Amino acid sequence: MKKSLKLLSILLVICLALAFVAACDKQGEPCTSHVDANSDGICDKCGAKVDTDVPSEPVDYVSQLKLDMNSSTKKQEVTVKNYVDGDTTHFNVPKSVSETGVLKARYLAINTPESTGKIEDYGHTASRFTKEKLKSAVSIIVESDDNKWNIDSTGSRFLVWVWYKPAEGAEYRNLNLEILQEGLAIASNTANNRYGTTCTKALDQAKKLKLYVFSGVADPEVYRGEAIEITLKELRTNIEDYKDKVVAFEGNSIRFYNNGVYLQDYDAETDMYYGIYCYYGFSFGGVSVLALGNRVRMVGSVQYYETGGTYQVTDIKYDPFDDSTLSVVSRGNPIGSKEIDAATFTDGKVRVEKEVLNEETGEVEVQVESRDFAELAMNTLVEMKNLKIVGVSTTTNEDSSNYGAMTFTCQVDGKTVKVRTVPLKDADGNLLTKEDFLGKTISVKGIVDFFGGDYQIKVFSVGNITVVE
Repeated sequence: MKKSLKLLSILLVICLALAFVAACDKQGEPCTSHVDANSDGICDKCGAKVDTDVPSEPVDYVSQLKLDMNSSTKKQEVTVKNYVDGDTTHFNVPKSVSETGVLKARYLAINTPESTGKIEDYGHTASRFTKEKLKSAVSIIVESDDNKWNIDSTGSRFLVWVWYKPAEGAEYRNLNLEILQEGLAIASNTANNRYGTTCTKALDQAKKLKLYVFSGVADPEVYRGEAIEITLKELRTNIEDYKDKVVAFEGNSIRFYNNGVYLQDYDAETDMYYGIYCYYGFSFGGVSVLALGNRVRMVGSVQYYETGGTYQVTDIKYDPFDDSTLSVVSRGNPIGSKEIDAATFTDGKVRVEKEVLNEETGEVEVQVESRDFAELAMNTLVEMKNLKIVGVSTTTNEDSSNYGAMTFTCQVDGKTVKVRTVPLKDADGNLLTKEDFLGKTISVKGIVDFFGGDYQIKVFSVGNITVVE
C-alpha cells in the first residue's frame, strides 16, 4: 500500500511539472508571451526564467516628453541646410548663434550606425528616418542641454536636442528620443543629460523589442556580395546603378584631399579621363598604397554624399595580405590632365554607349546617349587657360578650415567658369586675398568639382594658378 501511495505521489509531481513546462515557452528560450514587470528575470505568470521583459504594449515615450519653452536652455528655430546622417544635420541659424550662419548639429544621447564613411547595418535606415521627419516638419527647434550652446570634441559640432513639429497644431516631438525608441541608435551618454531617464527607458524598450540595431538580423540594404569588377568609365557613366554596392576598379592616384584621394583612368575611345573621390577617413592603414602616381586596385562601396550632392567610394576594403582588396598595380605613373576650353566645360557633350537587355527579344542592344562633359569629367584633373577673373568671394570665418579660400568668377570666350581654391599662401606664408587676383587673367589646373548646383574647377595649390596678365 505504501509503495502504491509513493508511486502515485511521484506520478502527481511529474504531471504537475509537465503542466508547468507546457504552460511556458521552450526551455532555453525567452518567455516572450509574458511580461517581467519588475525586471527580476522571472516570468510573472509562470515563474520561468526569462532573458528579457517584452512589453505587451510598447510605450510611446516621445509623446510623453514635452518641449518647455520657458526652461533655461538655449533654443533656436532652424531650417535644414544639409542632411548628413542619422545623428548629424546642418541647420541654418542666425549669426548670433554661429558666426558662419550654420549650426552643425550632433544629436545628444544617440549614436546611429555609420552611413557616410564606413557602411554599417541600418545606417541608411537611420539616415533616411531623420531626413523624412525633418523634411516633412512644419517647424524645427534645436535645444541645448543646459543654459549654453555646447560644442563636441571635434570643436565644430553643436551638441543639441532636435525637436520637430510634424503638422500645424501638433506638439513638438523630440527626434533624438524618437530615434532611440525606434531602435535606430545605440547609447551615447544616454543617461547623462536632461532627458536621460526617458531616453534610457526608450532605449531599453527598443532592446527588448529587438528593433533594428538590436534585432540580431543583418540589414538587407547592405550589399554583402562579391565586389563588382568594373572600369572607372563604367562607374562614372552609370553611377546610380552601383549605389550602395561594393565595386572593384583600377585608377591612378592624382590628389589627396580631406582624408580621401582622387583616382582617375584614361579612356581612349572618348579621349578623356574618368574619376571618383574615395574617402578613407581617419586612421586608415592603406594610405601608403595610394601614393600619388600609383595605379591601384580600389575596392569599396559606392555611396551618395548628401552634403556635397555627389557620389563617392567609401568603406574601402584593405588587407595588406590580401591583393583582392586595395593594392598597388604599378608605381610611378604620370599624373595626367586634360586641357579643355570653356565651351567644352560649360556646354560640351560626350557620346556614351550603353548595353541594355531588350526584355521582349532577349537580346542585348546598344543605346547611345549624349551626356554633359562636366558631369562625366567629375573628379578628374583638367587645365584651362586665359580665364579673366571678374569676381571673387572669400570664406571669412576665422574658425573654418577654409578660412581664406576663394571662389573666382571667370569670363573666357563669352563663357562663365567658376574656380574654387583652398586657402592659398605666397612664398613667405602670407595668405593670398581677393586683391591678389581680381581683374587678373589666369590659367589653372584643378579637379572638376560640383558645388551649389554648378560644376567648377577646384585648385589645391598656388602652383596650379598661373597669372597670365
